[in-house]
Amino acid sequence: MSKLYFSYELVHIICKDLSERILEFKPDIIIAIGGGGFIPSRILRSFIKVPIFCVSMKFYDDETNSTLSKPILLQWIDKLNYSEINQKRVLIIDEVDDTRTTLAACCEEIIERHTPEDIGVAVLVNKLKEKRKDLPTFNNKEIQYYSGLELEDLWIKFPWDADDIFQHTSISNEQFSEYIENYKNKNINENINDNNEN
Repeated sequence: MSKLYFSYELVHIICKDLSERILEFKPDIIIAIGGGGFIPSRILRSFIKVPIFCVSMKFYDDETNSTLSKPILLQWIDKLNYSEINQKRVLIIDEVDDTRTTLAACCEEIIERHTPEDIGVAVLVNKLKEKRKDLPTFNNKEIQYYSGLELEDLWIKFPWDADDIFQHTSISNEQFSEYIENYKNKNINENINDNNEN
């Protein structure tokens, strides 16, 4: 299977773009799914400015290199903090939507344990493939869904999993050079237009 390498720069760019759409949802809190959702959640918080709570669910067995039959809940939010979620607009963040199993399980836990006002989901990457699970409905409507990139079903190597970060970044820069240049040019053009309007 082909691999795509994501650098920290690329992750930051995706998060910045994603944040502009997420702000329309107006989240009150972020729930980061560990471990892949931790770093994107922290980067997104720079733009969204809301508290982060962390949960941990295991769906991949590192010893067998295979998925489990269903996600195992390893850590949830302390009951002392339930009031931070109830009647709030909750945004769940993970790095990739592969089978959608973990995202669906996290949404179901929130619906079962809490009384949020609304629920949204954001991922850096949505893999364009058939999903094993659907996101549940909440208050008779679909859960808001945001993805940074829509990519074919390739193996994604994130920078927090790199052994050699310099080699990893170099490969990423080659694979995504056009995307990064387009982003830089877009921002340069926006800044020039903003300055001309002032």
